[in-house]
Amino acid sequence: MNRTTRPVLQALPIIRPKTSPDETLLRIIQGIGFVFLLLALAFPLTSLLLRAFEDQQGSFVGLRNFAIYVTTPSLVQSAWNSIWTAVITTCVVIPLAFAYAYGLTRSCMPGKWIFRAIMLLPILAPSLLPALSLIYLFGNQGMLRGLMGGGSIYGPWGIIGAQVFYCFPAAAIILSVALSTADGRLYEAAEALKASRFRIFMTVTLPGAMYGLVSASVVVFTLVVTDFGIPKVIGGQFNVLATDVYKQVVGRQDLNMGAVVGLVLLMPAILAFLLDRWAHGKRSATMSGRAVAYRPKPRRGRDIPALLICLLVACALLVIVAVSVWGSFIRFWPYNLSLTLDNYDFTRFDTAGWQSVWLSVKLSLITAFIGAALIFVIAYSLERGPARSLLAGPLRFLTTVPLAVPGLVLGLAYIIFFNHPANPLGIIYGTLAILVLNSIVHFYTVGHLTAVTAIRQLDPEFEAASASLHVPIWRTFGRVTLPICLPAIFEILVFLFVSAMTTVSAVIFLYGPDTKPASVAVVHMDEAGQASAAAAMACVILAISLTAKLSEIVAGRVFARFTSAWRR
Repeated sequence: MNRTTRPVLQALPIIRPKTSPDETLLRIIQGIGFVFLLLALAFPLTSLLLRAFEDQQGSFVGLRNFAIYVTTPSLVQSAWNSIWTAVITTCVVIPLAFAYAYGLTRSCMPGKWIFRAIMLLPILAPSLLPALSLIYLFGNQGMLRGLMGGGSIYGPWGIIGAQVFYCFPAAAIILSVALSTADGRLYEAAEALKASRFRIFMTVTLPGAMYGLVSASVVVFTLVVTDFGIPKVIGGQFNVLATDVYKQVVGRQDLNMGAVVGLVLLMPAILAFLLDRWAHGKRSATMSGRAVAYRPKPRRGRDIPALLICLLVACALLVIVAVSVWGSFIRFWPYNLSLTLDNYDFTRFDTAGWQSVWLSVKLSLITAFIGAALIFVIAYSLERGPARSLLAGPLRFLTTVPLAVPGLVLGLAYIIFFNHPANPLGIIYGTLAILVLNSIVHFYTVGHLTAVTAIRQLDPEFEAASASLHVPIWRTFGRVTLPICLPAIFEILVFLFVSAMTTVSAVIFLYGPDTKPASVAVVHMDEAGQASAAAAMACVILAISLTAKLSEIVAGRVFARFTSAWRR
């Protein structure tokens, strides 16, 4: 290159590659997702944060509200109560869940599918159901109150007992996954070296499941700290953070102090979330692509104790559910134990009656279909869209935030944000729309992770081949991606349906006179002393959720048969 041509080349414009229509479409979808999570998540949480530093008139007061909080003994005591009950619950649940998961994954005991099905029952019921059952069993008029030794089930021990039932499935599922991904080569090597069973368990099994144990502990701790239904029903005068938020907002109408307590409630959830992310990263880093699946061999010395443990735990879970079902048919507990269907005539106990049930079904269906579509499309835009997009990073971060936000905190944030006079979106406050929006955002992260996992299993060559043939990406999405990922989409749909059907904390602040969900009706019936009617409503919720889960299983099997036939 000579000196005469260099200025000419320097003067030429830089030609940048044109953005394809497919990339433009994916960027637009990312932008829509970002705006959605900004309005439905980031802005409400920011409003909650700002409200904690204001007084009732909206003036900035700095840390005065926090100073009032730390100098109020009852509020500080509530925080301590939440922590120590969560710690004890975690210490009880984790060994039980580990033993149960060990039996399902590391033994050759019969009937594993039955134990897996029973394990999922607490997920399908509102959290108030175990509390109601414990009241029937050990309450002041309970059948087994003599076993309390003069103590009371109303308080910390009732909360812990009900939380063990409520949190057990989450821990057992996590530990089942951790134990099922073990490398069989390690066990073969240990057996070749003549290591004892105990030594293999301590040096191979436990270290391999360590990060699963950490994740399960974090999840259980977070669920206990942030749950509202159980302490509300069986807590008595024993205050925890979740009930304090409710009392500050509903009882005292003090949104400022409610925001402070909400932020305090958010802190352990965020710390637990960060610890869980660390454990997940460590666990992923230890997995090898050459790992061989561990397949247990029949051994009576292990299989029989595993079967007995699983039987005991499964029976306890079934008893809790059965007691609530039985209690829902009692005419007048504990004086008239004759059976009746009158408790299912909900109009006698709540003005909304069966309308609460139909509204919950409507809420859950809308949440499931809109949420599943929204979550999957946004996840697809992130996985197949331009990785260096300006919005890709912030959007990925926002999709993980809901997992660390308790339902009560999100509900309180929605009150502050959407009920503000200057907010034009306030027209949805008190309507079904805000319940749907809250439910989608509250359960967004789990659905997003499920969608991402399914999309990443697809070969990106599908999109590359379509691009080379000049086929629009939306057509490839409809003809290839959607059919293959249909099981995952249906799983997200059912998860959102069941979660919206059973949640209490996420909607307790947001319902209106004509939009009371069935889970909230259970709380109000229990407050009015109508325990049998409350149990009946909880059982109806359980039956609907169970039907949805069975539909998912049947649809999965039909889809699997169709896929195998199509491949042939």
